[in-house]
Amino acid sequence: MPIVKTTVIAGNPKAGSRTLDASRLVAEALTGSAPDQIVDVIELGPGLLGWGDDAVAAAVETVSSSDLIVVASPTFKATYTGVLKLFLDQFGTGDGLAGVVAVPLMLGGGPAHALAPDLLLKPVLVELGATTPAPGLYLLDSTYTTDSRISDYVARWGGVLTAATRVPAE
Repeated sequence: MPIVKTTVIAGNPKAGSRTLDASRLVAEALTGSAPDQIVDVIELGPGLLGWGDDAVAAAVETVSSSDLIVVASPTFKATYTGVLKLFLDQFGTGDGLAGVVAVPLMLGGGPAHALAPDLLLKPVLVELGATTPAPGLYLLDSTYTTDSRISDYVARWGGVLTAATRVPAE
């Protein structure tokens, strides 16, 4: 069964960022088509600071009803951004992302934080109930469009991720 719904989530404090671009490229490489939905978290604005905002609730529903999500952040102070954390806080602990396969993706200026997707972002996604059957992906923000890191990742892990999104036959 093909992936039914793919969503990218970009947690960059700048709308329309390289983080968003990279997450789109990863989703397209994994599925062969553009993502079905895009959540550019910063566009949710002050609704992220509380509970009950309609736009935030709709974004949460979009993400939680996806089969595959690419959750992306630039590396800020050696971790993911606060704006992404505000968005992830909107999900219920343990089951908010149940049944969703997630790819943790982070971009940075150099290789010093290459383990950040696995050490920092992946555990949060798992805590929220996501399945993360492959390692996270770290990209250099200056070369992600010209190097082979995305295609290498998809060649190694694409089948695992695609298989994890399949719904078993009843």
